Parts: sequence; C-alpha cells; structure tokens
Amino acid sequence: MTAPSSAPIHRQRRTRRAVLIADRAADLVIRTGGVGVIVAVFAIMAFLIETVWPLFLAGSGGQRIESEVAESDLRPLSTLVDEHRRLAAAVDRHGRVRLFHVETGAGMAAADFDFGGARAAAFARALEGRDLAFGFNDGSVRLARIEFRSEVVAEIPTGLRALGRDRGDGRALYSPLPDGQWRRLWLESALEAPLKLSDGPILALDYRRGGTAERPSRTLLAVDAAGLPRLLRAETRLHLLTRRATTRTVAFDLPALPDGAQATRALLTSAADQAYVAAADGRLFRYDLRDPARPALVETLRPLPAGATISAMTFLIGEQSLVLAGSDGAVDVWFRLPSETGGDGFALVKAHALEPHAGAVSGLAASERGKLLLSADVAGRVWLRHATSERTLAKLAAPQGAVEALALAPRDDGVLAFSRRQESLRILSWTVDQPHAETTLRTVFGPVWYEGYAAPGFTWQSSSGGDGFEPKLSLVPLIFGTLKATLYAMAFALPIALGAAIYTAEFLHRRIRAAVKPAIEMMASLPSVVLGFIAALVLAPLVESWVAAVILAFVALPLSLAAAAFLWQLLPAARARRLGGVPKFVLIGGVVGLGLWLAAALGPWFERLVFAGDVKAWLEGDIGSAVPFLVLLLFVPSYLAIALGTRRAAGDALAAMTRPLGRAGLAAIDLARWLAELAAALLLAWLMAAALAALGFDARGSLVEGYAQRNALVVGFAMGFAVIPIVYTIAEDALAAVPEHLRAASLGCGATPWQTAIRIVLPTALSGVFAAVMIGLGRAVGETMIVVMAAGNTPVMEWNPFGGLRTLSANIAVELPEAVRDSTLYRLLFLSALVLFAITFAVNTLAEIVRLRFRKRAASL
Repeated sequence: MTAPSSAPIHRQRRTRRAVLIADRAADLVIRTGGVGVIVAVFAIMAFLIETVWPLFLAGSGGQRIESEVAESDLRPLSTLVDEHRRLAAAVDRHGRVRLFHVETGAGMAAADFDFGGARAAAFARALEGRDLAFGFNDGSVRLARIEFRSEVVAEIPTGLRALGRDRGDGRALYSPLPDGQWRRLWLESALEAPLKLSDGPILALDYRRGGTAERPSRTLLAVDAAGLPRLLRAETRLHLLTRRATTRTVAFDLPALPDGAQATRALLTSAADQAYVAAADGRLFRYDLRDPARPALVETLRPLPAGATISAMTFLIGEQSLVLAGSDGAVDVWFRLPSETGGDGFALVKAHALEPHAGAVSGLAASERGKLLLSADVAGRVWLRHATSERTLAKLAAPQGAVEALALAPRDDGVLAFSRRQESLRILSWTVDQPHAETTLRTVFGPVWYEGYAAPGFTWQSSSGGDGFEPKLSLVPLIFGTLKATLYAMAFALPIALGAAIYTAEFLHRRIRAAVKPAIEMMASLPSVVLGFIAALVLAPLVESWVAAVILAFVALPLSLAAAAFLWQLLPAARARRLGGVPKFVLIGGVVGLGLWLAAALGPWFERLVFAGDVKAWLEGDIGSAVPFLVLLLFVPSYLAIALGTRRAAGDALAAMTRPLGRAGLAAIDLARWLAELAAALLLAWLMAAALAALGFDARGSLVEGYAQRNALVVGFAMGFAVIPIVYTIAEDALAAVPEHLRAASLGCGATPWQTAIRIVLPTALSGVFAAVMIGLGRAVGETMIVVMAAGNTPVMEWNPFGGLRTLSANIAVELPEAVRDSTLYRLLFLSALVLFAITFAVNTLAEIVRLRFRKRAASL
C-alpha cells in the first residue's frame, strides 16, 4: 500500500473578463479625471490671464485724419469738437466762429460774435469748452457760449452737399445711422452784453459756471495791466413754487500782484474759493477766497526752474489737481494740501512730474471724464497722458508745425488740433482708444499719490457719488486684508485644533474620542454664510459689549488650564488614574467654563485697570495710559523668556535636587516655580512697558487704533471656527496613524506619555500635521462669505485687531455684480482672482515641498 502524495495541487486561476473590463474602465476614468483637473486648472489660469492682460497694454492712438482749412488767416483761440467727432468749431480773437467738417476740412456757416470791431486781449474757457469769456483793452469782458446740438431725423432734404459719408446743407451736418435714420448736427452760439470789470486792459481771465440746477452760479476773474485781480460772482436762485429767478451779483477786488508782476494767465475754481494767477516772471500766486469779505494772497512760489515761465495751466476734472506747463517743456501736477506753512493752512505740493516735452509747451486740454490730459509744444508734438499714473499714452504728432488749439473729444475717444504749417492751417484728428489708462503695475501694486492725500499710498476705492471722483484701484490693501484675516484666523484656530488633535489622539479615552471626533468634524458642515450671519449679527455685538472680557479671556483661559494641570499633579497617582477618563474630560470642560466666567466677572475691573474704564475711548487715545496695555502685550514674551531661561540654566540642577521628593512634592515644586515665573514675567513686562512709554511709544496709533463693531477679531473667531475642524481632522488622523511600536518603545524607555507625544509621535506625523495646517491656511485665504458679512469691508492697511478689513475674495463678491463687463474695474477684479490663485498655488507648492521633506525624515522610522 503506497502513501498518498503530499505534493500541492495547483489550480489555474483566471480573472473574470468583467473584472478586467471594470478595472480598465476605472483606470481610464481616474486618468481622465486627473488629466481633466489639470487641464481645468490651466484653462482657468489662461482665462484669467487673458482677461487681465489688456489692463497693462498701451491702448491705441494712431488713426489720423488731416485736412486743410481754406481760411488760412484764422488764428484759433479755442476749439470744440462734438461727441461724434464729425464737426469742429474754432473761435478767434476777433469773435469769428468757424465750423468745419473734420474729415474733409470743408467749412460750414456759423454765427460770429459781434465784438464791434474790438480784438480780445484775454481769453478763457471752462473745462468742457462750451462757456467762453473774452477780455478787452477797455477793461470789459464779454461772456459767450457755443454748443453742439443734435437730433435724429428720418429723412433729409434734397440737394445736400456730399462730405465723405456725411451730407451738409451749409449750416447743419447729416450723418447716417445704422438703422437707416440720420443724425442732424449743428452749432448754436450766444453772446452776452459786455461787463465792465476794470479801467485798464484785461491781461488774464478765467470763467467758471457752478452751483446746482436750482442755484446756478457764474464767476469771473480778471486781472488788468495794473496787476489788480477783480472777481465778479453772480448767483441765481430759483423759487421752487413760483419758479421765479432772482440773481445776486457780488464784485470785489483781490490784493494786487506784488512787485509789479504782469499777469499772463488766471485760474478760478467753480466754487470761487481759490484763484491762481501766473506772472510773466514765472511766479504763481494763490488767493484764498473762502471769505469774500477778506480775500487774501496766501502763497507765492516759483513752480519751475529759474528762467522758465508758466506757458499753460489748467485744472483736471474735480479742480483738485492743478496742471502747470512751462517754457522748459515741463508738465507737472500740483495738489493743494494741508500745511502749517501756508497762509490759509494749505500749500501747493508737486505730486506728479510727467514726461517733459523737448520744447516749450504751448497748450493743455483736460478730459471731462477722468484724468486724461493733452499737451502740445511749439514744435507741433501732441501727447496724450494720464496724470495719476504718469503715463504718456500716445505721442500723436511728429514735429510739423505749431499747434494753435487742441481739444479732447467729450468721450475721450478722439483728439483734435489746429496746426499751422507755414501759412497753411490744418485740422488734425486722431482716434484714440485708452480704456485702461489709469492702470500700470505701479498703480496696482505700488504707492500712488491721489488727490486729497498727504502722500503716496495704497488705496482701494472703486466708486463714489461725485463726477470728479477718480477710482483708486490698488490691490495692496486687499492683499493685506487677506493676509490679516488669515493671520488672525490661524492664530485662533491652530492652537485649538492642534492641541485638540494631540489630546484626542494620545490622551483621550477611546470611548470619548469616538464621540468627540465626529462632533468636531460635524462643525465643517456648517455653511460659511451661516457662520458669517452669526458672526455679524450675534458675535460682533456681543464682543463689542464685552470687549474687555474677551481680551481678558485670552489670558484667563490659558492660565486656568495651566493652573488646573499643576493642581492635577497634586492628586495621588491611583486617584489620578481612576479619574483619567470621562471625569477628567468633564473637569477640563469645567475649567474652560470657569475661565470664561472669571473673564466675564473680572471684565469691568480689567477694563478699569488697563483701559481707564472705557475701551473705545482708550483706543481713540482720549483717556488712559499706554503702560497697562503694553504690559499685556509683553507678558507672554516675558514669560517664555524667563521659563525657557530658567529651565536651560538651572533645569538639571533643580531636577537633581527634587528627585528624592515624591509625586506630591514634585507637583508642589512645579506649581511654586510656575507661580514665581508668572510673577517675574509680570514684573519684567511692567519694567519694559514703563521704559517704552517713557521713550514715547504707545500701542495706540500703531498696533491698535479705534474700534469698529465688525473687525478682524470677530473675523478671526468666525473663520477660526470654520478652519478648526479641517485642521483637527487631518492632524488627528496623521497622529493616530503613527505605529504603536514607536509609542511602546518610548514608554518602555521611561518617557512619559507627554514626552512620547511631543518628541516621538508629533515629529513622526509632522508631514501630515503640516499638510493639515496648509489646508486650513488655504481655506482661510479663500474664505468669502464670513469676511463679507463680518469684516466691515474697509480696505485699510493696519494690524489693529479692532479694525475692519477687506480681502481679495470678499472684494470680488462685493464689486463684481456692479462692474461693467470689460471695464477697468471688471478686469481688476479678475486680476484679484489671479492674485488669489497665485497665493494659493504658492502656499500649496511650498506645503508640498515641506511635507515631502518631513515624510522622508519620518520614513526611516
């Protein structure tokens, strides 16, 4: 009988075809999804770049139309172009008004101003170019108005003259419209009776219309040959019930120009509160007219180098920027700013120096819509500029002949100039397209000097109620606000999240951990809009009412927990082990509650001690001393320095001395040492605070300043609540994944559970913990709704925890619904998104690099 064979039986196994198909399908779906995500990310980036790129392009200004004018003896003082750039009107010193078709140069009939054979010695025009003033040698002034009118007609008369694609009847122009109708365009003019302002010739003149629809005003400033400025102001009031208008006219003399100065140019604000007179010797005189009964010459300066004179000057829209051009080719923008040296508390300051011309500047023309500016020199060069960004947008003409008059189209889409080449007068017209003239890398990311500001700075203010408003579009305050909100959120969230992760992974009983961990993870399910709503309507008013108690809680809670920990060591070891589960966890909750109660109970006392009884008044600098708050700021650094110093200097000696003592003795020694370190830290903080205060340092105005209900502190609480579950969950999982044999080896070598957690488990899981921190950081950087609802939306650059802020993401949410498609604001919002994308990408890349380093270090374990 033979023994049975013990050789193994091999069976041929074959994977089912359905499994293979499912595996290949899953692999294809995963690969496609991964590639799709990468493609989507790059597509989003490409779209953002495509939308943002036009912001930094130079625009266009090239299409030129040149036509010769038949009346070569015309010497234009001023020109006006209609908003469609089809007709141009010119006025000379004799009162001749000439109307020309821009494209062909053909003349059209227009009514002249009847000066009775006189020749104007001085001329002025308002910013929009429709209101004119002429000064004469007999001391009289005549006001005039020219204005283009238009209407849409279905049919046009027969026998009209062809002017390119337009038609003309000699007095009006007919332009075809896309819908088959015609636009009829003509010029209206009016001349008023003469006003006697002086007994001598008028050398310099300015004219302004202002006021409101119910109370319009007209103001004249004239300077005669004797150097005496005279102001005439007429204000009309319309009765709302009877519709009857009454006009009150006031005339008064200003202080004469000093040292026999001869006026060449004059400027006046529409409110008639400031006047400027340029003299032939290059000096500029500024008058304060806010009190008509006492006009004063408050400032005299030479804005140009020695030997140069002011050849042109004008206001930009809003009349806050004074543009001065010189015979040396300089074109500068000046602001009137508060100053202790000025006679009226103000002084002129040069804010922007634009690119100079090679020759003397012969004319300036300002935009009716923004800060665009035209300048022309005696050689015929016409440059289009933007005053705030200091860009020269287009150089429209090469040297060909002197420019006698120039104008910017009402829509800022065209430039018109009358240029004389030898004895020939020509009309030059350019089509310009500068949709984003105000944006450069410097204006978006660098300091810019805006009107009304004492110095260059970073400002975001995209809209306002006034026509003279200039958008201020620096992204730096938004980037700063994003970093500030993130910093406060992470400062609040990280200690809680990481401490909770270490405690639940290493010390908490498993039964409690099974309930606590899901509860904390459930916090992540709360929508941001709900957290923002609670923060804005519940948390912000609560913090405002208990702000001193909230500040005290940051001290009371850590001290309460630390004191409880030292007292816990006084318990016998057996009792401590018995109470180590649920009772200990409940006790921790009770200590937290006790700390909060102490903060609330001691809040009024703390407010009197540190903030002189009123936190808001103290923050404004109205009451109190700087020392107590500085003690509060310096206490933690002082304690850390003393605690680390004593442990490093005498830690081994103290351990050797206390080694014979039992558990209770060691605990008592630790408690006494902790109390001594607290007292020493408090004394050191007070000494440093007193020294800083004696040197003049005060946290108010630097670290803290004012209180806003919706502030960075509230945002930090709300965003921290959103970040905590994310950081906690990932960090706890990383700590729990550390192999048990590492813990066992550490404990077996005599290390305590705390030493094992900090020195063994945490370094091993550091890659996962760091990833948790970075994911939480990304969550905080991109948060929108909490910031929109709880931050106050104030784009200011200050670290004040009691002040507001505005982040990039919140700015997009607030501004984008109101932004016009393809406008500067619209593209800047997409630039905000691109910057946010870049910040997130950089943070994630750095996080991955650091995480891989930590992972390599931990792999050897």
